[in-house]
Amino acid sequence: MGKRKSVWHKNIEKVKELMGKYSKKESEASVYINCSFNNTIITITNKLGDTLFWASGGTAGLKGSRRSTAHAAKKAAKKIGTSAYKTGLVRVDLFLKGIGKGRYGVAKVLRQTGLKIQKITDITPIPFNGCRPPKKRRI
Repeated sequence: MGKRKSVWHKNIEKVKELMGKYSKKESEASVYINCSFNNTIITITNKLGDTLFWASGGTAGLKGSRRSTAHAAKKAAKKIGTSAYKTGLVRVDLFLKGIGKGRYGVAKVLRQTGLKIQKITDITPIPFNGCRPPKKRRI
């Protein structure tokens, strides 16, 4: 029996060619920053909402309670900002959510990486009436 010729490498070359043809460089994007008490998650999406990049305190190399610090948020922002700037991203809209540490530090670091921030919007959910409060303590 003769050897079978492998064609997988030809298929990969076709896929790479198609990806290069249809992948579009983004110049504008939206940055969503979710600051909770335990972690900060930063997501960069295009105008349609498809995720381009994301980073968090954990992906920045910190574990445990150190993820909730402002330093972790800045480290994640620097990581994601430099990778986005290298791909050609220029202008971003910033959407802040939550009341964690490092909310505004992230915006400063993103600006330092070369991204131009067009607008900053706070999308933190605020209850109008909210849950029913607990009963008063009787002592």
